[in-house]
Formats: sequence, C-alpha cells, structure tokens
Amino acid sequence: MHLEVPLPRELAVGGGTAVFVCGWCVAPAGRIRELSLVVDGDAQPVAAHGMPRLDVLRGLHPGVDPFAMAGLTGDPGSEDDPGLHGYRSGFWGLARVAPRAGRDVCEVALRAQLDGGATVEAELGRLPLVTRAAPVAVAAPEPAAGPLVAICMATYEPSMDLLGRQLESIRAQTYGNWVCLVSDDCSRPESFAALQAAVAGDPRFVVSRSSERLGFYHNFERALAMAPADAGYVAMADQDDVWHPDKLAALLDEIGGAELIYSDARIVRPDGEVVSETYWSRRRNNHSSLLSLLVANSVTGAASLLRRDLLDDALPFPPAQFAHFHDHWIALTALARGRIAFCDRPVYDYVQHGEASLGHAAANQIMTLRNRLGMLRRDPRERVRMWRTRYFVDVSRLMQVATVLRMRCGDRMTARKRRAVDRFLRADSSAAALGALWARGARELVGRPE
Repeated sequence: MHLEVPLPRELAVGGGTAVFVCGWCVAPAGRIRELSLVVDGDAQPVAAHGMPRLDVLRGLHPGVDPFAMAGLTGDPGSEDDPGLHGYRSGFWGLARVAPRAGRDVCEVALRAQLDGGATVEAELGRLPLVTRAAPVAVAAPEPAAGPLVAICMATYEPSMDLLGRQLESIRAQTYGNWVCLVSDDCSRPESFAALQAAVAGDPRFVVSRSSERLGFYHNFERALAMAPADAGYVAMADQDDVWHPDKLAALLDEIGGAELIYSDARIVRPDGEVVSETYWSRRRNNHSSLLSLLVANSVTGAASLLRRDLLDDALPFPPAQFAHFHDHWIALTALARGRIAFCDRPVYDYVQHGEASLGHAAANQIMTLRNRLGMLRRDPRERVRMWRTRYFVDVSRLMQVATVLRMRCGDRMTARKRRAVDRFLRADSSAAALGALWARGARELVGRPE
C-alpha cells in the first residue's frame, strides 16, 4: 500500500475531526472485496476503492503490457501482486475521529476483506493527540463599557509601515472595550522585536511568538485560541489592513442575534489609493445558504465579528491537509449554528498587494460559461488529469470540512441545513445529490436569487 496524501503529524480533535486518507493497496492473497479505515478499532467504510490506477499496475508489473492483458490471469513474477489486482487498487476516504478522553494517540489502520473471506489489516499511522493553545488572561481596559471584544491578529514578517498604520487604526476605535491578541508565526528575531516595540507600553496588546512556522491557517487558529474566555465577541485582524474608527462599533451595533457579522470593504493599494469602493465588484455575496457558502465562501475574516462561544465549536480547526482558509471554516461554523449578518458598507480598507494570502482580484474571479464549455473540448487525458486535481483538491477538501461540521454542529443545525450537508456528503455516490449541486452551481454562475 501507499498513501498519497500525508497523514497529519499530530491531531487536535475537539468536538470531532476527520482525516483524509488516499492511496492504493493490493493484497497478495486475493482480490479485495471490502475496504475499511479502522480508527482506534472502529471500522469505517472508505468512500471509494477498486479505482483504476494504471500507474500502480505498471509499477508492480514492469514486464506486463497493460494494453495486452487479455487472457492473463496472474503474474507469478510479482511477489506483491501475483493476481494482477494493481489496476483496481485506488482508494480514498475520511477517517472520522470522535472526541476521546484519556487517550494521547489515535491509531489508524486499513482493513481489507478478501474474496475468499480472509481479513488482512495494515497500520497507517499513530497520530499524537494534542491540545491547542489556551485562552490568555487579559485585564480589560478601564473604564470598560460594553462587552469585551478580543481582537485576534496573525502576523508573519510584517511590513512595519503597514503594521504601524493598522495598530494605530485599532487604537483609534470609538469602541474602547477591547484587547488585541497577536500570534506571530515565527518571524525573524529582528521582525518580532520590532513588533514588540510597536505595542510596548500598551497593556491592551498581548504578543506571543509561535515556536515553529505554522502557516496562516494554523496561525489564525492559534490567535483565536488565545481569546480570553470572558470576552463577549471576537474580531479577526490582518497585519496590514486599516480599520475605520467605527469598525467595532458598527459591527457590534448590527450583529443582533446573529452568530457572526461581516462587512463590506474598500480595496486600496499600500499607498492608500482606492482600487474599488466595494469588495463585491463581481462576485455574488451569499451568506444565507449553507450549501452555497460551503462551495463558494463569501465571508472575509478581517471583515468579521463573531460571538466568543462560536470558538467552542470552531476550535480546533480541521486538519490542514489541503489549502484550507480560516475564515471559510469560521463562517461555516457560524451558519451551521445560526445566522450570519452583513453590514453593507465598508468599515475597513483591505490593502491589496502581491503578498496577500488571497487577493481581491483572485477572490472575485469567475469562470465564464463559455470557458467551462471549452474545457470539454480538451484532450481526454488532460480532462482526466484535471478531474483528479479538482476532485482531490476541491471536492475532497470540502468533504472533509463538511464531515467535521456535521460531527460538531449536526445536533444544533436546522433540519434544512442538515439535509444540505448530508446531500453534499452523498454527492459523489448519488445522482440526485450531484444534480442538486450542479443546479446550485448554475444559479451561482448566473447570479439568480435563491
């Protein structure tokens, strides 16, 4: 067997999590009839097995012509695959890990039932279970009026000019009951020293440096985990934006009973030149449909204010086996639990530059219907390669996120939201579910209302 997506080196479970497992396997003793992932003794069927893998067949049988196998019943020269089962060896699935007390390791294995009735098993990995950073005790500013807002900022090698401007815009907030927790992603010592100097003498700021490079996804997770337990709300902040003085006040005033609120933003260049008066120049802003939000996130982290107890479900983040985004996960958790609100005016300036993790232009790209239809005229081999990339980078990533969301929030979702998530999780095995997704994509493409 061989795994093509590495397992996480460690696992934070929280209210439940899921690990994507993908690769190929063969059993020398016979053809595999059923395949399961085994998590601490609990067998879970894989999503797919027996999938075509021409590369595996060629690797296990270098002397066999894959296109001249008619009449061949085996390859006695192959110790690993004498029965020529390598072609139908691909598999993938999600290993669901439920909350577990008193354990420090999660054991994951692969179990196969063969045609003859025999069962064989192989260990995939022993994943250390870890607990993420704990909330930080911070004294609220005096006098403190209104609920405490924890501003969680993630930094890495910040431009001190842009960071200084952002810090000043936070200090200038008309709403005064806030603290700012800064998680630095192992910047160089001189950069971290400059960051510390920029907030020195202001007790409202707490700066913590990660001991290792995490990447922006897990660095935001670390920053959010630092939010004080007694905070009423949490706001996320990038290191190089500029908040308008009423950003916190406006979002607090309009959040109402929603789990999360986010605002529009002006798009500006580093020198302050306005590129766009709105973030939503081309894309549709849909924050009410859980299925639409799952497949096309519209909530920007830096624009958001959320209830502190939302983090009880959102943390720890799902494993970063794909290109995950913190704001997408936070938004999905919020909508699964309740409602998302939108403030339809810009209350901060989003600084667009080449170093941004996901720029405004990229976030607003929409493939035209003509281009989509043109893809059908590509070489068939190219279409297969694109299908594999799309499936394992896009679909499997969202399957993992939806699975974790269902585990943590399923009992509090409305029946309609549970159906939406369950329909998505069945999309690769149900024609009806796939058709529903296609129809949703078509609506998003042409901008039709729900």
